Amino acid sequence: MKEIVITGENFASEVLHSDMPVLIDFWAEWCGPCRMQAPVLAEFAERHDDVKVGKVNVDQQRALAVQFGIMSIPTLILFRDGKPAAQRIGLQDAASLEQLITEL
Repeated sequence: MKEIVITGENFASEVLHSDMPVLIDFWAEWCGPCRMQAPVLAEFAERHDDVKVGKVNVDQQRALAVQFGIMSIPTLILFRDGKPAAQRIGLQDAASLEQLITEL
């Protein structure tokens, strides 16, 4: 499944009302670890049709970053049934992403 851009306008439909788990990457273009996280997440998204992967640019979507208390990036939050179910801060490798979704 392809990654999607999450904004304040589509957050409810893509995340809160999703019928599958949603892994959100809070990131910024200037963030080196975020740029390193991007290909790992893209590969993860391609391998998993059972998890929606979204990206929130914290510079463009400040309200969402504030709403979820994002203090460091990259921050990954896994939503299940419209609620945050797990969170990881910092660069995550593929094995960590796999473990994150199996913890549910």
